Amino acid sequence: MKTGQKIFQKQIIGLTAALLVGILALWAVPATAEEPVKQQVLVDKSRATFQSFMLDANLSWLHENLHRAKGLIIIPSLLKAGFVLGGSGGSGILVLRDEKTGQWSQPAFYNIGSVTFGLQIGGEVAEAIMFVRTQRALEKLYTSSFKLGGDISAALGPVGSGVKANVRADILSFTRTKGAYAGVSLEGAVVATRDKWNRAYYGKEVRPADIFVKRSVSNPGSTELRRTLARAEKRKGSPSKDNARYHTVERGDTLSAISKEYGVSVDELRRLNNIAKGEYIYPNQKILLSPTQ
Repeated sequence: MKTGQKIFQKQIIGLTAALLVGILALWAVPATAEEPVKQQVLVDKSRATFQSFMLDANLSWLHENLHRAKGLIIIPSLLKAGFVLGGSGGSGILVLRDEKTGQWSQPAFYNIGSVTFGLQIGGEVAEAIMFVRTQRALEKLYTSSFKLGGDISAALGPVGSGVKANVRADILSFTRTKGAYAGVSLEGAVVATRDKWNRAYYGKEVRPADIFVKRSVSNPGSTELRRTLARAEKRKGSPSKDNARYHTVERGDTLSAISKEYGVSVDELRRLNNIAKGEYIYPNQKILLSPTQ
């Protein structure tokens, strides 16, 4: 009986030791191992925000002048809340456009925050795109932080169908709430780099210059975002009803990618275009995105 007890005790000790080793192995995993997931979610949300802005006919100036942008700061969720002392802020990404090649850069992560005084009851959540116009603004984005309206000039972006405007500000802001233009001023906001998020996304310590100038880092998770930006630039002008209903296939396109870009299910795309499962799509093919009237 004693021999059996000893064997049982040894088994318990062995199992306990194995369990401890397993727990220690989990603890040994760096806390930042899961961090890139948060950054990728923000990149994907930024892509969705950009797409919704590109489908807004009231933002024709933004559509028509996208090819003139030096960069875009995309903020999927900008919170404005408070009572008497109000504040607004959110996280976003910055992507720059190469004027020579027209290609869009890898993203860098930024915080946008401000404090304003006045009676502000309740809260407001908006999505925003900041259009970087000048070299001066670009240079400020390489620093750790700067203030809109202080270090560089900021203004609301032109809004309206077919609007023509003579803009001079370094940065223009376009904001939407619940799918409609909000006109939230970002003047006074502080824009600061998120160094920890940049490090997590690229796996090492990086500064904006490493991402945008040296181009020494990359993450394949930004491919769809940069591809969407490039496509939108090719479609200059406000979205017409015909443009909104069709997508012209480019090399490398898949129904899955088109489905994500326009928010139409793959099954619906197959049904609308009589595409059988396993059947390929080809460059210059027009894909119907919504039923004809």
